[in-house]
Amino acid sequence: MAALERGKVFVNDVEAGLAEASRRLRAGDTIRVWMDRPGSARRPARPVDLGQLQILFEDDHLLVVNKPPGLLSVPLPSRDQAPSVYSLLSAHLRHDRRRPFVVHRIDRDTSGLVVFAKTFAMQESLKDQFRRREPERVYLALVYGHPSPSAGTWRDVLVWDKSDLIQRATHPSDPRGKEAVAEYRVVESLTDTSLIEVRLQTGKRNQIRVQARKRGHTLVGEQRYTYGPAEIRPIDFPRQALHAHRLAFRHPVDGRELRFEAPLPEDFAELLKRLRRRV
Repeated sequence: MAALERGKVFVNDVEAGLAEASRRLRAGDTIRVWMDRPGSARRPARPVDLGQLQILFEDDHLLVVNKPPGLLSVPLPSRDQAPSVYSLLSAHLRHDRRRPFVVHRIDRDTSGLVVFAKTFAMQESLKDQFRRREPERVYLALVYGHPSPSAGTWRDVLVWDKSDLIQRATHPSDPRGKEAVAEYRVVESLTDTSLIEVRLQTGKRNQIRVQARKRGHTLVGEQRYTYGPAEIRPIDFPRQALHAHRLAFRHPVDGRELRFEAPLPEDFAELLKRLRRRV
């Protein structure tokens, strides 16, 4: 029955569904079962809830999840017992004797979309797409001030400071530097803040947070990248207001485009409502 539900059974080269479960077979009929059919465990009608985590899509090759704020993407050496997306997915896949493979990650206090692979081969294929900057990765961020112009491109060279665990802007000639590029546009202007959409071309650690701050637009709730001028009317929010909103990439097996959107989490949505009342 499970194979029928997942579109893995074919009779005479025609996909058979649950309606054909009681079909009487005749001499000469050919039955095939495609066990690793791409996407055969289709996107669930409702997200699968693993306590703190929602699985939005799962097939034999990969998973796409909606991560809540406050949950690590992967365990940290200093917090190896702390819950993480990786540990929750490991428990989820244990019955198949499989484990998740990290493709990319988002910060603990950033919410939204993350993809994991189920095999090393799929991990490498997906990582290669990210290295070639092919996936669409769109974030929503609430920043202080009003970026001008209201749309444009941020280009910087960043270097990771291993001692302070922070990204720093550096000179383009710095051999340690890595290019960081993102497109932004203002979605909504509020009294002292702006809701912006940021489309990553590169995916450096903390990239949006440091690039916004570098231009005088610290994220609301930011605790790390706060150097520079004091903000106007600091807003009480317990984390950086950053959400991985949209993710699109090619399925590594059949090449079809997979697209996902995650709505703003409750805390971010409530913050926006509160700030709109100030206008």
